[in-house]
Amino acid sequence: MTFPYYASAEQIMRDRSELARKGIARGRSVVALTYADGVLFVAENPSNTLRKVSEIYDRIGFAAVGKYNEFESLRKAGIQLADMRGYSYDRADVSGLSLANAYANSLGAVFTEQPKPYEVELCVAEVSKPGKPKPSQLYRISYDGSISDETRFLVMGGATESIAAALRENYAPDLDLEAAVRLAVTALQTPPEAAGNGSSTSATAQPTPEPRVLQAGDLEVAILDHNRPRRAFRRFSAVTVEGLLPTVAAAESVDDASADTDGSES
Repeated sequence: MTFPYYASAEQIMRDRSELARKGIARGRSVVALTYADGVLFVAENPSNTLRKVSEIYDRIGFAAVGKYNEFESLRKAGIQLADMRGYSYDRADVSGLSLANAYANSLGAVFTEQPKPYEVELCVAEVSKPGKPKPSQLYRISYDGSISDETRFLVMGGATESIAAALRENYAPDLDLEAAVRLAVTALQTPPEAAGNGSSTSATAQPTPEPRVLQAGDLEVAILDHNRPRRAFRRFSAVTVEGLLPTVAAAESVDDASADTDGSES
């Protein structure tokens, strides 16, 4: 007689959490932060079609990391829910908190009832209407349905600890758009901590990784502009992003000049 496979509920939940966390950590990072005129999204995403950041409703934005097919289905469900609620009642009844709660309920149900959890982490952001001094709000929804709110910034996917540390060190609440973009990109370029740096007795200490340089084509940048009267979401083209990052362009020109000098001397 064969006995069915048994595992404790605690072990099952632990395995599901580990699976989801590993899937999210493999994704490229997304930074969402509030600045003087609204909310800024900066994602490391070289694709021109597979978006991580998008609009959900008039003044509500969405960002995600993890498996694209999973968070894309959630994004579409959020748009349908917002449209139905706004059509049935009033557009003012559609809020970021209500959408974040709906996402949390869906992810929590999948995590506890389905054999495989969603390997995603979501951000729902909302800005107030012009003339209303209400702070912008960020909601983080994890794979297990847990939800938290932020008014400063949040980081999802990839090396979150090093990126969040760079943001904590340099963030200010009333940055203009150009300074906010530079801050987010600089944080995304922060290398993760080497695994061997924490052990002083290790004979083979790993060198500290060099900071990366992200070009405009490697980034997906969008904002929720508090000053726009209706639809606050705006996506930036690569040309616009390049104009917001003059320090990157200057560094490239210096490198090119030094390379030409080295070639002429030889």
